[in-house]
Order: sequence, then structure tokens, then C-alpha cells
Amino acid sequence: MTETAVSSADFRGAMRHLTGGVSIITAGRGKDITGMTVTSVTSLSIDPPTLLVSINRDASSFPLIRRYGAFGVNILAADQLDIAERFAGKGGLKGADRFAGAQWVTATSGVPLLVGALSSVDCEVEDVVERHSHGIVIGRVRTIGNSTRTAALAYWHGQYVAVGQDEDAARLAEVGVPAHGV
Repeated sequence: MTETAVSSADFRGAMRHLTGGVSIITAGRGKDITGMTVTSVTSLSIDPPTLLVSINRDASSFPLIRRYGAFGVNILAADQLDIAERFAGKGGLKGADRFAGAQWVTATSGVPLLVGALSSVDCEVEDVVERHSHGIVIGRVRTIGNSTRTAALAYWHGQYVAVGQDEDAARLAEVGVPAHGV
């Protein structure tokens, strides 16, 4: 494989154009817990329900996911910005201290799941594919808890943005999408 001349800064800049839903990945059991804010969650398969998340192998969550074979995905609502920032490291909190100030329940696997998230998903690790600085963690969905909330938290151009179903759907309708494609 040939090396490319793309710099990390150029790649990071390009990826800032990609809007991502904000989730908290939780890992561990009991007091041995940690978590992190990510935008790298994606569905892999509907049958069986499977998703994947890309996690830096130096992150504190990575060894706990490996050790316990499970992780939680908590898809954040628009008003959960403070939780996203806390789990992104703002304020310097680490490990179990990041969980303070929010309500959590323990999933069947033992991982903490956020009460009030748009969706909370308990996953069993099926496989971890290690490439470069990250591990692609494939998780078999074991349980899902959905809320009735509709406004999501997203990340775009280095900033958190709220995406509300009614207001944003109306904006999209105004702009319109060509009926015959791009």
C-alpha cells in the first residue's frame, strides 16, 4: 500500500464537514467504569442487530471493553450537552467521576446506561478489529431503551448543534430536495 501525502490536519478538517450524532460509550462494571463522547457509532446489521464504534486504543474505555466484553451506547438528546462535554474530558474528570450529575441504570451486561438518552443500547462485543490508532468494536445489541424525546445532539464543524425534528424538518422542506436525484 502506498503512503499518501494527506496530513492529519487536512484529514481532520475534511472530517469536520461530516455531521455526526453524539453518543456516550460506557464501559466497565461496578466502580471500574469509564466512558467517552463519540460521533463514530454506526449500525452494521439489522439481522442480527449489530453496531460498530471506532475507539482510540489509548482511550481509557478501550481496555475495559476488552476486559468485560460489553459496552453501552447512549445516543444523546439535544439538552445533554453538559454530559457530552464531561465525557469528552472538559473539566478534567476521568473514570467514574464523569458519571456524576446524571442518572444511570445498570444494563444486563453491567455497563451503565444513561436515563433520558434518546436511546440506550447494551452491546456484547463480537469482535475488535485493530487498525492504526483505533479499534473498530463490533457489538451485538442485547437490549435497547428508547425515549419519546425527538431532539438530538450532533457535532459539526467543531461545535455541538441541536437537531430538532419539527423545526429542522420544516427547514429541509423549504430548501427542498430535487425529485430526480443529484
